Amino acid sequence: MSTLNLSGAGPSQDAKAPMGGSDDTSVRSVGALLLDAEALYRELLRGVRSLCGAETRLVGITSGGAWLAERLQKDLNLPGKAGAISSSMHRDDFAQRGLASGGQTQLPFDVNGADILILDDVLYTGRTIRAVINELFDYGRPGCVRLAVLVDRGGRELPVQADFAAARVTLGKSQSLALARSDAGVFSFNVKEG
Repeated sequence: MSTLNLSGAGPSQDAKAPMGGSDDTSVRSVGALLLDAEALYRELLRGVRSLCGAETRLVGITSGGAWLAERLQKDLNLPGKAGAISSSMHRDDFAQRGLASGGQTQLPFDVNGADILILDDVLYTGRTIRAVINELFDYGRPGCVRLAVLVDRGGRELPVQADFAAARVTLGKSQSLALARSDAGVFSFNVKEG
């Protein structure tokens, strides 16, 4: 796993992040650092492979997590379709945000007793994960729920921990990081200030 500091102070002492060349469109430059979403996806694939059993069901949080779950389902040759889950209905800031225009929850399997691996692009405060778990339990009682993320950016406000994170980065509070996907299915990152 990689650790990067994107808050302007440079990489942490143990940073070993997958870095790509300047001609790679999946590489996002933040200051002097490069964050390669495709390299991190390959690391996530390795980690998810170690977490998956024969009966594991992948469920991605809309939208970045759903993109990851869909691609992982294919790359791992898992039968059926990956699920997608929305945090909209259970968010603690629902009054301010309302319903998201992204995808809605679609779980193409019985949740009761299922071994579920939730996937997300960026883990931050933990509030989205709490909302997603509430949504998941609206559909049944899973046997096991685990979490894998592409990037853990720290800043937790709730006691939520990923079972696997491809990288850990440090961002300033005014920065946001989100996964983007090209028409060809190539991942990259959008980093915003403010």
